[in-house]
Amino acid sequence: MKNLFTAEIRGWLTLIGRLLLGGVLFAAGYLKAKNPAQATASVRVYKLLPVSVANIFGYVLPWLEIGLALLLIVGIWVRLSATLSGALMLLFVFAVGQAWARKLAINCGCFGNGGVTADGKVHGGVYLTEILRDIGLTIVAGYLYRFPHGKFGLDKESSESE
Repeated sequence: MKNLFTAEIRGWLTLIGRLLLGGVLFAAGYLKAKNPAQATASVRVYKLLPVSVANIFGYVLPWLEIGLALLLIVGIWVRLSATLSGALMLLFVFAVGQAWARKLAINCGCFGNGGVTADGKVHGGVYLTEILRDIGLTIVAGYLYRFPHGKFGLDKESSESE
């Protein structure tokens, strides 16, 4: 009976994880997709990529986030979408971390508000909050990779034991 209870709890935790990670990705992607010029500017301020590559990434990123979000929320290809989402979160951790280390006065642009900070100052607490949030979402993605089959997902549970 204990194994059934554990599987039941895991199913609900997977659903919560899918909705949490998918919801964050959807909100971030949607807000950036509404203003592509601002999204590309958000990528450029990190000064990691050549301008032409940063512009392409700025146009593609919102739609990648929305696509991954929909897959997670609906529960299709959860393992793959969790892997890609986790990799994306780690990329964000790296990008924000290097911006903080280089003392770039920017906000993350995660939710469509990218660019230079209004006061032109570096806000360490904001960088730390963004890094911790993305590490937490990476952990959620790891959980979803390990336990991809949850409540109300469209993926069929494999015959493998989890």
